[in-house]
Amino acid sequence: MGAILEVEGLTKRLGDFVLDGVSFALPDNCITGFIGVNGAGKTSTIKLLLGLMREDVGDIRFLGEDIRKRERVFKNQIGVVWDDGYFYPDLTLLEMKDVVAAAYSEWDESQFRKLLERFGLQGKQRIGTLSKGMRMKYAIALAMSHRARLLVMDEPTSGLDPQVRKELLDLLLSYVAEGNSVFVSTHITSDLDKIADYLILLDQGKVVWEEEKDRLLDTHRIIKGGAEELTPDIRSLFLTLDESSYGFTGLTAQREKVCRQLGKVQVERPSVEDIMLGYVGRSRA
Repeated sequence: MGAILEVEGLTKRLGDFVLDGVSFALPDNCITGFIGVNGAGKTSTIKLLLGLMREDVGDIRFLGEDIRKRERVFKNQIGVVWDDGYFYPDLTLLEMKDVVAAAYSEWDESQFRKLLERFGLQGKQRIGTLSKGMRMKYAIALAMSHRARLLVMDEPTSGLDPQVRKELLDLLLSYVAEGNSVFVSTHITSDLDKIADYLILLDQGKVVWEEEKDRLLDTHRIIKGGAEELTPDIRSLFLTLDESSYGFTGLTAQREKVCRQLGKVQVERPSVEDIMLGYVGRSRA
């Protein structure tokens, strides 16, 4: 599977914070989750990808081409959805659409109208009257109406109720089924448990790993057992380990070795959040 977007050695100093040699590749025709705790550098990375900030060092390629040399082409093929929307609240949906559409050479008005109808949005509504969920649907309608190959989203489901979140996740799955790609930054990792194909973990400005989601979930396990069985060798097999007088709970990528050396233990499949927090805790320790 080829990459739709490749980032290599992306570095940017932002005061005391540094994005330090960030490198990753987004598989084409996939939903890639960009995860990390608050302050990891996710939004700054996205701003660099979109040209809203300039990197100190690094290369960004879209479909194999340097985006800085073909920014106009790149921006025509990428749809962007921000958590806050950045819309003028006094404008109607159609008036704001006219502002946005002027920036794209391949604006598809019929697609935009279809999405408004699908989302139950009225063109004469003022943006300031929309709920957060309806505003997010409007942002997605704009982002999907200029034949974008890649949809970049920053915290799209933050603050939304479960039903609206489900509708948006289903929409993303349909969008990828049509041959497109999604890059979504979020701290709501339970959404990625449902829809992501690939994951990238960023912590303190550095990529910790990038991996297929199913492979991560298959190779990691949460182990629970009696603390009296832990030895230094067994402890070294865990990424994180919490102990109490009642026993221990640990995350490991070496399940078979742990189970061979321990007696009776309880083995559980982790969530994306469990794995993320395990690696973040380990790197900071």
